[in-house]
Amino acid sequence: MKYALSVAFVLALAGACTTPAIGTKHLPYTNPIPEAVPYIGYHEQTHRKELKDLVGVDPVYTQWCAAFVNAVLYESNIENNEAHAYPLTARSFLDWGFEVKSPIPGDIVVFPRGRQAWQGHVGFYLKTVIINDQEYYLILGGNQNNEVSIKTYLADRAISIRRQSEAKFI
Repeated sequence: MKYALSVAFVLALAGACTTPAIGTKHLPYTNPIPEAVPYIGYHEQTHRKELKDLVGVDPVYTQWCAAFVNAVLYESNIENNEAHAYPLTARSFLDWGFEVKSPIPGDIVVFPRGRQAWQGHVGFYLKTVIINDQEYYLILGGNQNNEVSIKTYLADRAISIRRQSEAKFI
């Protein structure tokens, strides 16, 4: 039941914004969230084979957040980041798409992690929430507590928000 409600909530968010435009010219935009939703709750231990087949690495031994984003982009027929020199690093997405200031559902958000400059975390933006007067992003991502889940991250910790095209929603 918990996952059914999550799926319904996420799909409602995913459908909220689907027609981007710049001025009056509409540009194609594919929201990758519907492809990610079925994996919510997949844990790297209990769904190891399924995740390994999806992301192409063993999730028990490899940090797999970037691999999950790449796999979802691929399943959504969106150019992913696998051609990057370091496609399994979250910060490789700093070179993907276009940087934007205000996220919309389906954008990719990169966060810092650890103490090394190359370390990070990456996932799909769902929405902004305010908790105790702090702005947070709800992120659907892989390798969040060793599973595909929705988790809150402080918005001001985001290194970059990336979009597949320069399309803007009106």
